[in-house]
Amino acid sequence: MDYEIVVLTNMAIGILFALSLNVITGFCGQVSLGHAAFLGIGAYTSAILTKAGVPLVVSFLPSMAMAALVGLIVGMASLRVRHDFLAITTMGVVFLFTGIVRKQDFLGGEIGISGIPAPAFGRPGLLVTALACVAIYLWFTIHIRKSWAGFAFDSIAEDEDTARLLGVNVPRFKLFAFVVGTAGAGLAGALYAHQVRFIGPDSFGFVESISVLAMVIVGGIGSIWGVILAAAVLSALPQFFQIIDDYKLLVYGLLLFGAMRFAPDGVDGLLKRLFHRRSGR
Repeated sequence: MDYEIVVLTNMAIGILFALSLNVITGFCGQVSLGHAAFLGIGAYTSAILTKAGVPLVVSFLPSMAMAALVGLIVGMASLRVRHDFLAITTMGVVFLFTGIVRKQDFLGGEIGISGIPAPAFGRPGLLVTALACVAIYLWFTIHIRKSWAGFAFDSIAEDEDTARLLGVNVPRFKLFAFVVGTAGAGLAGALYAHQVRFIGPDSFGFVESISVLAMVIVGGIGSIWGVILAAAVLSALPQFFQIIDDYKLLVYGLLLFGAMRFAPDGVDGLLKRLFHRRSGR
């Protein structure tokens, strides 16, 4: 039973992580190849706080705030770049993050931070907490999707210049997407740190950024339920098949290529076409 709880908790953390990137890339159309850095910021912040005696749940807010603050800075730095240049800029964030962490003794340097306290409520309690965090963040993203911000995100993702002509404050909504998305990644990082109880720079490298991007694209860019489905499956697979974990970059890279070449709208689009085909009979 303990193994099943670990798998389910990893799935919940993966879903939360993917939903957070979906706000930036899926809703607002801003490609990010450095999202793992914000997972790492949340993980390190929470680990340091709980090792100092702060309860895990209390560490959630500082973890989200720290990730969101860095996300705001990255978002401000990225306002003038688009498309490929934005992807390269955000990719640099993850290399910068791991490079800084490796040189900081108080962050454990190359060795990382071990002995992260186990949650006071045990692994079942951590699973319930992770599911509650997913539910709250899911509710928040659905609310955003249906609000004016959701329409602004759609217009920016569709055509940024036209959105400006229509009066949409593009920089403001881009920054909002970065703050909400990176805060979600910080929360996922706090949960992740106490799930594995050991973190190091390699836990938040480029491979993790590609993995979460694959979840968003395979699920269907901008689709909440498609991303949840893809994240649940893709975060669980490495735990059942070691070869996927060993060749994660290759496997997820192939998935990205396959989805963009043969099904650009992802699982969500495939399921919708299947449903319409069946209902049309």
